[in-house]
Amino acid sequence: MRTDRFFITYFLLVIVQILTYNYLHVTHYLLLSILPVLVLLVPIRFNTIGCLFIAFVTGLAADLFGDGVIGLNILALLPVALARRSIIRLIFGGEVFARKEDISIIRHGADKMLLSVLMVQSIFLILYVWADAAGTRPFWFNAARFGTSLLAGTVVSLFVARILAPERDTRWR
Repeated sequence: MRTDRFFITYFLLVIVQILTYNYLHVTHYLLLSILPVLVLLVPIRFNTIGCLFIAFVTGLAADLFGDGVIGLNILALLPVALARRSIIRLIFGGEVFARKEDISIIRHGADKMLLSVLMVQSIFLILYVWADAAGTRPFWFNAARFGTSLLAGTVVSLFVARILAPERDTRWR
């Protein structure tokens, strides 16, 4: 996907996330966030510093315009951006960086994308739930919130990954 089209879609999905934060409160046990997969799918040509900047701006926008605590999404997204290259190298291999190709479900398969989404969602949710609770909620509530949010967030994130990287080319699969 071309970079300009990618960032237009990225921006629209951030708006969808902000609207979700503001208007979709199903239960206290569910935190539905697509921000980790957005950071995961930033084009490969962006190095870690660039990805950290994008994650910071994304988290700041979600915190400022969403119904939440300022800094909470930033706190949870920056480690995702920091671990992004390592996760991609671990799951998709170093060839992705050598070929300078972006990751997608079509090109690399749903199983690899599922595993990488689970990893970034886990990093994000562990930090978000831990910081949001601030030691005031019991462990079992936090564990239930983490589990339901991980399950729902992973399912939604796979659909978002399909939207954000809709390549039709399967030559590297």
